[in-house]
Amino acid sequence: MPMQGLAKALAAQLGELAQAGLLKGAESVLCGVIAPRDGNGPRFLIEGEGDKPYLRMNANNYLGMSLREEVIDAEDAAATNYGAGPGAVRFISGTWSPHVALERRLAAFHSRPSAIIFSSAYAAIMGLIPQLVSKKTAVISDELNHNCIINAISLAAPAEKRIYKHLDMGELERCLDETAKSCTRAIIVTDGVFSMRGDHAPLDRIMALARSRDNAFAEGAIVVVDDSHGVGALGATGRGAEEYTRSAPVDILVATLGKAFGVNGGYVVGDEILIRYLRERSPFYVYSNPITPAEAAAAHKAIDILDSPDGLSLLEHLRAMTARFKAGLVRLGFETLPGEHPVAPLVTRDSARTVALVEHLRRRGVLVTGLTYPVVPKGDEEIRFQISADHTAADIDAALEALAEMAEANVPLARAKQL
Repeated sequence: MPMQGLAKALAAQLGELAQAGLLKGAESVLCGVIAPRDGNGPRFLIEGEGDKPYLRMNANNYLGMSLREEVIDAEDAAATNYGAGPGAVRFISGTWSPHVALERRLAAFHSRPSAIIFSSAYAAIMGLIPQLVSKKTAVISDELNHNCIINAISLAAPAEKRIYKHLDMGELERCLDETAKSCTRAIIVTDGVFSMRGDHAPLDRIMALARSRDNAFAEGAIVVVDDSHGVGALGATGRGAEEYTRSAPVDILVATLGKAFGVNGGYVVGDEILIRYLRERSPFYVYSNPITPAEAAAAHKAIDILDSPDGLSLLEHLRAMTARFKAGLVRLGFETLPGEHPVAPLVTRDSARTVALVEHLRRRGVLVTGLTYPVVPKGDEEIRFQISADHTAADIDAALEALAEMAEANVPLARAKQL
């Protein structure tokens, strides 16, 4: 049969992934939501687990927007008015009014002249960076940047590619000075918030460095920030790492509608000429369907909620729950990283202990993500908890209680895998 050879090769590669500990395996299938009650936030049902309720602490739904009634109602109304799907790419059959309204709202929210939406933030980065790279462009990237940035740089094939140590501004400065000798344009690209750790880029310092080196490059030093985990989760009004670091507006900002805003899609905000150029030249925009009109309407509603007194209350509660959880980790003797972002890593520094804690928490009805070697370097193993405005104090305390059981057991790491 024609597929036998390919199937054999793919099976061998899957075996190699499994042996290396990189196989993700079967996904949990969420099949129901239990509404908040009795002081608890929402609980989730998993296919094959009966009616056992799970506390979800491994989702990016930082503000709880995906379950918010007003957001769901906005999506339902738009689906009734405009249909279930967009029908085609925008330049072929035209665009829908919710897309245009959302782009205007995003530009206003970020105080930028213009915005463009993509099918995802991954598509936005992939559709952006290659379009900015000329034959004499240097791209300078933080070593812990997201996979989408890494792949976008590979696709772009810049004249110079430099990777600086995580958050090392001295090395970034050296990279700028070195590439100025051979390149006419520099693009500094970084995550705003780094999704595995919850720490943030010092955008104020990065912008100052870029502006100080503008004249060294004939076409300037441009700062591109993917703040998908920052927007809606960090800053006094939820405007992300820019607001949190009191940075000057970055040159090009990329973010998502699928995390704090609870819907789907990604976007870029920036100067009008940039956005016009992307509409003409970015293949991830030109040749790919947009999000649905209903998703655009739902995202618009989520932004309106965030940009209101209700949104400020959500952010205040999110910060309080994050602080409560991190303080609890420290009280129990666990290691975590400081910061206000709702990504709250529990640093285990041991793969067996990580696996044991994740399995224990799942048995106790808490869903989390464990990161072990070789996904992360030895000594950097962790469990990533993600706090949401949906979580209540009772939810946070329930997770900490489950962790306390393991802390009190004080099982040696060598035996932890067997628990």
